[in-house]
Amino acid sequence: MLQPRLSAPLRRAALTASAVCLRCETRSAFAQQFPRSLTTSRASKQIAPKPSAPEPTKTAPPPPPPPPPKDDDVFVPKPLGRPIGFSTPPQPGENTSNPKVKRDYSGMTMSQRNLAKRADLVEKWGTNYFRDFKNIRKYRSGKTFMANPRMFRADAALYFPNFHGDTLAASAQDTTSVLQGKVSVVNVYSSQWGESQARTFTGAAENPELQRILDEHRGRAQMVDINIEENSMKAWIIALFKWQLKAKRRQDEWGRYFVVRKGVSEKIRETIGLLNGRVGYVYVVDEECRIRWAGSGDAEGTEMEDMNRGFRKLVETRKAA
Repeated sequence: MLQPRLSAPLRRAALTASAVCLRCETRSAFAQQFPRSLTTSRASKQIAPKPSAPEPTKTAPPPPPPPPPKDDDVFVPKPLGRPIGFSTPPQPGENTSNPKVKRDYSGMTMSQRNLAKRADLVEKWGTNYFRDFKNIRKYRSGKTFMANPRMFRADAALYFPNFHGDTLAASAQDTTSVLQGKVSVVNVYSSQWGESQARTFTGAAENPELQRILDEHRGRAQMVDINIEENSMKAWIIALFKWQLKAKRRQDEWGRYFVVRKGVSEKIRETIGLLNGRVGYVYVVDEECRIRWAGSGDAEGTEMEDMNRGFRKLVETRKAA
């Protein structure tokens, strides 16, 4: 008699029933013998909890306001409150060399002497070079003072010092010999930066009115340039390219361009306002070498017009006399 044929799933379940029972018995016996390991393995199979969303970061409080600026940082150039210059008239031959100031180091040990000399060098370098560039950054391109709208009165004006140097025409010349007897606009600078600043007052393109005054009153009015260059290497470069300076000027102007290498003391700088050696300065000097007007840095506001008006008045007054 034919027996009914079992389907594959039923046959598999029937055949593996004993194996399933045996597996369950083995697992239960193993759990009784090693309960901790089984618990640990089951716990390790659990799914790790998902990390919670990060808490929103707290915004940092705003930084405290900066401290109020010091007096040096808020320096504002002011007009000259009084005439500047020397009380005695200049003489040709003055200020021909740098005075030698020898400091006395006697009574010091060798270590103290070395420290004192080092401090002197640091002070000298910092005063003559780094301080000037710091002032250029802080004080409106180095502007030391604002020019007065009016000229200083003749009876109150002080004198422009004598500078000794070489001109494009000859060597060993004095500025006093050139300034006496004429009304002059004097540009004083020590660098290309300073020269460009002085040109904002007196340049042909920047101030054509001044050029008309000079052309109309030639012989009574003049412009003088004083290039203070105490660095030997830079002075040598200027001498090497002297032909370029001559090409930019008329031949009658060669004797009014000075290159000064010595004799500019700290007293001279402080007396006439040359407080920044890298900045350009402009002076109006009358026929007796008295400073009647002064400007520094770049021309601002009505400074150029004020200089032109006062310069013309001085020239016309001398013409009438």
